[in-house]
Amino acid sequence: MAVEGGAKCIKYLLFFFNFIFWLCGLTLIIIGVLAKLSIDTSAIIKGYSGSPVLLIVVGSIIFFIAFFGCCGAWKENQYMMTMFTVLLSLIIIIEIGAAIAGYVLWGKLNDLLHERFDIMIAGYNETGNHKTIDNIQQEQKCCGKNSSLDWLNSKFLAPNSVPDSCCKNITKDCGEGAIRDTIKIYTGGCQPIMDKFLKEVILFISVPALVIGLVQITGIVLSCILMRATRSGYEVM
Repeated sequence: MAVEGGAKCIKYLLFFFNFIFWLCGLTLIIIGVLAKLSIDTSAIIKGYSGSPVLLIVVGSIIFFIAFFGCCGAWKENQYMMTMFTVLLSLIIIIEIGAAIAGYVLWGKLNDLLHERFDIMIAGYNETGNHKTIDNIQQEQKCCGKNSSLDWLNSKFLAPNSVPDSCCKNITKDCGEGAIRDTIKIYTGGCQPIMDKFLKEVILFISVPALVIGLVQITGIVLSCILMRATRSGYEVM
């Protein structure tokens, strides 16, 4: 009876955890969308915006997996519980991959920002290249990479000038000759601001994903226990 009661408890716990999985999936989708919007808004690191998309995909798949878990636990169906365990294990592997990608990006972030800002400043006014840095400078109230003096390296601007997006009050040609005018323009650099902002986005993705991963591991353990009890012929209804 003790084993039977324990298996019955595991059954209902697993059913409850699948509801938690459903909430986890919804959380991952929301986090992925918000992170994707944040990274797209900055649009400064090309090729490193895949992690939010991965979270959205994983969150959507979890909805599907939760179905197998709920039905498998309730009906004590070996095949559905096995499918649930296998799929959930694959999801955890994918999440680990996303976490590794985030860790790699964290370590390279400063160098990537340094490189991207140099390219955008040197090539300002080339086809579509100015839009990203203009948006950053307007939204973050900054100018250049480390300071407004970085715009001395741009061949597309008049001497001692900055883009109009550096101005505190933006008007046409307000940045001409104003590279050192602290009253007229923002002189602080954008790279430190973007470095802090993007690291916050990475943490925003990583911490909830880690918590959700721990919940998923608990679900796998419960599923394995229930499968073992069912396979042994115990009636848990």
